[in-house]
Amino acid sequence: MKKRALTVWSKVCFAIGGAPYQITATALGFFLQIFLLDVALLDPLNASVILFAGRAWDAVTDPAVGFLISRSPWTRHGRMMPWILMSTIPAVMCYFLIWVVPPIEQGKMMWYLLFYCLFQTLQTCFHVPYSALTMFISNKQQERDSATAYRMTVEVLGTVIGTAVQGQIVGMANTPCINNTTPTNSSSHSVHGNNSQILLDNKRRAYMIASAVISLIYVLCAVVLFFGVREQDTQKHVSFQTGLRLVMGHGPYVKLVLAFLFTSLAFMLLEGNFAVFIKYTLGFREDFQNILLVIMLSATLTIPMWQWFLCRFGKKTAVYIGIPWAGPFMILVVCVKSSLLVSYIVSIAAGASVAAAFLLPWSMLPDVVDDFKVQNPTSQGHEAIFYSFYVFFTKFASGVSLGVSTLALSFAGYVTGVCVQSDSVNLTLKILVSAAPVSLIVLGLLIFKMYPINEERRQYNNKQLQLLLR
Repeated sequence: MKKRALTVWSKVCFAIGGAPYQITATALGFFLQIFLLDVALLDPLNASVILFAGRAWDAVTDPAVGFLISRSPWTRHGRMMPWILMSTIPAVMCYFLIWVVPPIEQGKMMWYLLFYCLFQTLQTCFHVPYSALTMFISNKQQERDSATAYRMTVEVLGTVIGTAVQGQIVGMANTPCINNTTPTNSSSHSVHGNNSQILLDNKRRAYMIASAVISLIYVLCAVVLFFGVREQDTQKHVSFQTGLRLVMGHGPYVKLVLAFLFTSLAFMLLEGNFAVFIKYTLGFREDFQNILLVIMLSATLTIPMWQWFLCRFGKKTAVYIGIPWAGPFMILVVCVKSSLLVSYIVSIAAGASVAAAFLLPWSMLPDVVDDFKVQNPTSQGHEAIFYSFYVFFTKFASGVSLGVSTLALSFAGYVTGVCVQSDSVNLTLKILVSAAPVSLIVLGLLIFKMYPINEERRQYNNKQLQLLLR
């Protein structure tokens, strides 16, 4: 029986389902480090443990969830949808509690570690099946590519929403900081201390309001996805162990994952440290949330351009042009004297490169899956493995970037709550947002040269799959 073409409405509903992950990931990526250091007032070493351990745990859960999904029975709602639906409410509850400062000092670190790990686990139960759903909404490559472009547009828009909601709400409450030139007599010190506590309480309240708004958006997007997309049961149940062995032995997949592992790590380093860099090294304490918002707006507006580019010139060419685009601007922002105008120019350019980094991996993963199907026609149904292990490696990279970054700041002498950091902290931040990301992008592109699926092979695989489906 001929399946119906994928409608625009189904593509839009599918795309909306990708927003929750990006909204929360952006809020956590840009703001969690600052929140833990300057609002929760944690020691940098403890903050680095939370960030690294949380993301490492998150990465470990991806293969586990992929295994469980592959063993899940088909229901009247599909195989992926029940996972998405059941994980949503507990996930938003844990997300909200991440941004709460508990009234306990001794157990504060365990509070954040617990709810951060719980949220990452529950979000994995949402995102892995959602990612694999790409292969279950249509068996036509063109429709999947179109749906992926819709998805990437909405996901980048999700990063804008996450940055805007978190940044603008939090930005309305000024973060108190310690100025070394403040008079030291007891009466003025007492007044300053009281004002700082009031400002800190306002800041904590702002983070809670922002997290509540994001939680509501998360739930609404999940509801739209559940009711707007129909999952197709086109695959047979197969052994997870056999599938894992075959997938990890598929050369194009390994090369694609390794290449994007390093490029993703580059952009995660930039994401995790850019807010702190703007705030302290460049000195734009009142503007950092607006600069972050410009990055994400630029990324959203350039997604359609990159979709057109990869369709016109091919996906490999898009990688070589789009991923390194931000490199010169990353170097510029640390070499030129602190300038708000330069910071905004760099943000616009970086956003265009972020858009390519968002779109291309998810656009190319279906090509790898199709290539695997052509080479292994008797072994099908491994989509959850492909997607879960890709997410595993990118999340592990994120954990490494966050943990190493915060640890590096700790060794450099980062002091919680001060208005001005030392020269060694500023130098460390320059390395984390410029030299390190540029080096990782170069390494990723060198690995990508070995990726074998060009446009000719992609078209050949498409024709072979159409023959198999007849």
